[in-house]
Amino acid sequence: MSSNNSFTGSLPFKLIIALVLGTFIGLGLSSIEGSMICTALLNIAVTIRHISSQFVNFCVPIIIMGFVAPAITRLGQNASRMLILALILAYASSIGAAFAAMAAGYSILPFMNIVKEVEGLKSLPKVLFALSIPQIMPVMSALLFSVMIGLSAAWNRSRMIINLLEEFHNIVLSLVSRFMIPVLPWLIGATFCGLAYEGSITKQFPVFIMVILIVILGHYLWLALLYFIAGVYSGKNPLNIISNYGPAYMTAIGTMSSAATLSVALECARKSEPTLRDDLVSFGIPLFANIHLCGSVMTETFFVMAVSKILYGVYPTLGNMILFCILLGLFAIAAPGVPGGTVMASLGLITGVLGFDETGTALMLTIFALQDSFGTACNVTGDGALTLILTGYAERHGIEQTKLENILG
Repeated sequence: MSSNNSFTGSLPFKLIIALVLGTFIGLGLSSIEGSMICTALLNIAVTIRHISSQFVNFCVPIIIMGFVAPAITRLGQNASRMLILALILAYASSIGAAFAAMAAGYSILPFMNIVKEVEGLKSLPKVLFALSIPQIMPVMSALLFSVMIGLSAAWNRSRMIINLLEEFHNIVLSLVSRFMIPVLPWLIGATFCGLAYEGSITKQFPVFIMVILIVILGHYLWLALLYFIAGVYSGKNPLNIISNYGPAYMTAIGTMSSAATLSVALECARKSEPTLRDDLVSFGIPLFANIHLCGSVMTETFFVMAVSKILYGVYPTLGNMILFCILLGLFAIAAPGVPGGTVMASLGLITGVLGFDETGTALMLTIFALQDSFGTACNVTGDGALTLILTGYAERHGIEQTKLENILG
């Protein structure tokens, strides 16, 4: 009996319920479009989505500062090389995913009959009232600030700052467990309600079903490769991590944001101990959530080739695609971990390197949005593999988990 109660009260169960209820409510409202009940309920749904999204986005920089900076101080004098290694791993994964997608595009797309037109979507009403909750600082500013403060405190063994960061870390843990996680089911339910009403689930998805399915399959293959490499390198069983990542994967599908999924991803990664080291979870997961976007990069690379063929009748040249992939990996590191962050950050590449016009850009944004949730889920799940590589590196090079009293001397 207790096991059933623990399951029904768990985060995965709540996320499933929110997703299913939101979808069915949205489909139901679509059937009574134009009625007062439909308009009233949609107003409520979009308002809930707006407010919960504002709150989640507000919390993201705070979570980054609360986890990354203390984690760096715990690494002590090894913090610099672990940070460099993390950046190298994130770029290698992203650019590898891009080149894999490019190879798949040249191999598979010529044999496909891609549908050219996408049906229009219904419009959602405006929110009842717009509650703006600005972030205290942009996500990338919070990440850079955390890295600089963490490194400086570790190098100087600053007792007061290190203690302050540890205390702030505990405060952020309470913020995540008591505020952010309870809000996520509401955000996911309202999001899927809007998608179902608009027609994204029943109309737009079938138009590009084959392309999207190929991309999702590519996500799974890339994740399998990442975890295989991580397992071989670290000498640990990667299934111990994958088996705990279900809630993070589902949350990413619902929020379409690596940053918004951060709290759940941390919780899942911590359940993977001792396969993943606690200090490297606190360091790697928040960092990779903002710089490791392999799923989004893979998706965008494959989609630009499909859209180019649809609109212009030709694929981008090999030279342009190679340049696009190399630069896209860099843009992904700087892209915000929010819905559509990768494609928005790389619009200059799409227009400048590949020569897309306004129509091509609009179609690219549309088809990318259809699967953005799955690309985000791939990003988030892949963070566990890279953190496992960090764990293996630390153990291979004798980098022990530094206790707070050792840092302070």
